[in-house]
Amino acid sequence: MKTISVENQLLRIVCSVFDAYSAVLFLPEDGVEGATLASFFSLGDRIVPGASIAPGKGLVGWIVRNRKPMLVDNVEQRPGVLGYYRDEDAGAIKAFMGVPVGSGGALCVDSKRQYSFSDKDCKLLQLFAEMAASSQVQQSREQLAGSIPRYFAELDVVRELRFQVRGWAAYIKRYLEILSSASEFDYCAFATFEDAETFAVEGESRPLLMLDGEPVVLPMGGNLAGCVFRTEEPVIQEHLEEQSLFGRIPDMPRFRSVICMPVRVDRSTRAVVCLGSTEQREVDEPLRSFVHQCVDILALHVENLYLKSRLRRLTPKAHIPAPASPAAMHEEGPQ
Repeated sequence: MKTISVENQLLRIVCSVFDAYSAVLFLPEDGVEGATLASFFSLGDRIVPGASIAPGKGLVGWIVRNRKPMLVDNVEQRPGVLGYYRDEDAGAIKAFMGVPVGSGGALCVDSKRQYSFSDKDCKLLQLFAEMAASSQVQQSREQLAGSIPRYFAELDVVRELRFQVRGWAAYIKRYLEILSSASEFDYCAFATFEDAETFAVEGESRPLLMLDGEPVVLPMGGNLAGCVFRTEEPVIQEHLEEQSLFGRIPDMPRFRSVICMPVRVDRSTRAVVCLGSTEQREVDEPLRSFVHQCVDILALHVENLYLKSRLRRLTPKAHIPAPASPAAMHEEGPQ
């Protein structure tokens, strides 16, 4: 049975996530200027294995040289514009998106349909590139064969969740359960901003605070979740002596390792995803990247719900009916 490399597993998932025709990973090679095609996944068989791209040549070469992302809605075909297809086959590609890889190189996807990718897609692809880079540095083959492919598979599950689960309450509960299980943290919670002094825990992977299913309002001060709301920066602590995820709360487990990630909507932190482990855990780069990407997928979903609710408020009722009550609005997601 043929073994699939970590890089190829990543590209298979990338191709699925973006509904792309091909996904390619270019990486630098010792003694060679530019980047070489290290791995690819395509729905066709027209990619040139081992293709090399000089800095500045074509779309991929521009990304390699400038270390910046590129999004092209309508590819203007000319010899060498892509550089990894046979020239006679490149004309079928109509859209392209690529981002730099931290180790030097580029992660790119393409499509046979124009306008297949968006700016939000570009941000998400950059997170996949960060994970691709993490598989290139200081990771044993045992690690690569274990956690990283599993994270890739779980990311696809998280992405598809919004198409499979109806209703915000069901969605956020299942999302937190998946994140807790995949990260192997005992507990995962979703907290939303209330005001300058308080936030509310509105979802849990297992009931610790929301014993009656209702949101629990907590003060901003004296806990790590509140710190993330105030600073808008992630907090990761691996060797805590006492529980401080939400402060000193009776009957709460003592978490020895925690991850708190901001969920940004409309350029401000509107929520925080919190993970807690009762055992001390090393939060390595693959795990950090996985949680980061899961939170980014959640942020994109929440932002879409936010924009949808704003549209309903701003559009005359004759065109789009407004929700019947604040509770109905809340079912679409946190505001």
